[in-house]
Amino acid sequence: MDQITELSYALDTLYFLVMGALVMWMAAGFTMLEAGLVRAKNTAEILTKNVGLYSIASIMYMLCGYGIMYGDGNGLIPGLSMLGSADNAASAVTGGGDDAPYYSNLSDFFFQVVFVATAMSIVSGAVAERMKLWAFFLFSVVLTGFIYPIQGYWKWGGGWLDELGFLDFAGSGVVHLCGASAALAGVLLLGARKGKYSSTGAVKAIPGCNLPLATLGTLILWLGWFGFNGGSELKVSDVAEANAVALVFVNTNMAAAGGLVAALLLARGWFGKADLTMALNGALAGLVAITAEPLTPTPLLATLIGGIGGLLVVVSIVTMDRVFKIDDPVGAISVHGVVGIWGLLAVLLSNPEASLAAQLIGILVIFAWVFLVSGLVWAALRFTIGIRVPEEEEYEGVDIGECGLEAYPEFAKVGD
Repeated sequence: MDQITELSYALDTLYFLVMGALVMWMAAGFTMLEAGLVRAKNTAEILTKNVGLYSIASIMYMLCGYGIMYGDGNGLIPGLSMLGSADNAASAVTGGGDDAPYYSNLSDFFFQVVFVATAMSIVSGAVAERMKLWAFFLFSVVLTGFIYPIQGYWKWGGGWLDELGFLDFAGSGVVHLCGASAALAGVLLLGARKGKYSSTGAVKAIPGCNLPLATLGTLILWLGWFGFNGGSELKVSDVAEANAVALVFVNTNMAAAGGLVAALLLARGWFGKADLTMALNGALAGLVAITAEPLTPTPLLATLIGGIGGLLVVVSIVTMDRVFKIDDPVGAISVHGVVGIWGLLAVLLSNPEASLAAQLIGILVIFAWVFLVSGLVWAALRFTIGIRVPEEEEYEGVDIGECGLEAYPEFAKVGD
């Protein structure tokens, strides 16, 4: 390398690491969001799940996930590089040619590992308050080590979806639809929380215990998303790439703002109140919607894409709850699944290289693969160790039964 290339290498590597650290901070966002939207008696367990799944994802992606996702394969079947795939990347340089980025492969591994943890975090909130902790952890091993990397290989590892022309800049499909599909499979086998739906079909609202915490979690996620989308540009060491990163940051922010305002307005018109939880999910929906293509839209179009995501998430959450009786305590399936699909289709609005056929095929393939395989894993866990806590434990709160302590011992009480 000459001196300029070495400087670019150092700058792009540092940029990748900083963006990865921002995405890692999203783990705190998911943790706080979920802790705020569950009942007090289930808070310690949701905290344990989130710190546990992040650690499991890091280990499994190191052992095999990264090697599967970015190893050799035939386009459909990835290579099965196992045991310490991050070690193999330690001295490698990614890139080549005039337009390719140069950075440490270990910085790429770090950036990618926080993405797989994000996909698993989506599952955590959807199955909250009634799933066995260790069944969840065992599922985390399979999703982060195998299910996620295989469909990731099909797009980001140069597999057949990428060759087909399927576009997903930062993961509306590969990350968010993947997590939502796994969550949906789990929720359908798990069933609703006790008391959520009556025998007459009435729906009981089960409010969360700490909306300030949920709001803080949303703002942390909003911040982390700049790393999520901005880092996916992969390079910042020349003028064109620096300008592209700036546009990605602006579009990411505008989509979140559009999603929040749209969801808030719809909630006010539909329910007669400014529903904070819908506003928070609207912001997240806007972020998910723009993730598939944050570079080619104008800021105004990005705001509109996010706004449509915000409208969709309100309709989807209500429909899931009232029509399909799918109990998702945090709205994760709607935010990341329904709006993830919208984000993948919205690519067609600004990227002339996108095709409807390729986008639809990508959506169907990711959903089918993750939903079906996840369903098999959830079913295997259900018929072996079980996936749902006993009714008495659910009533008392999974904090005591699963973790042996309470997050709010001064305030929590049986039957909250």
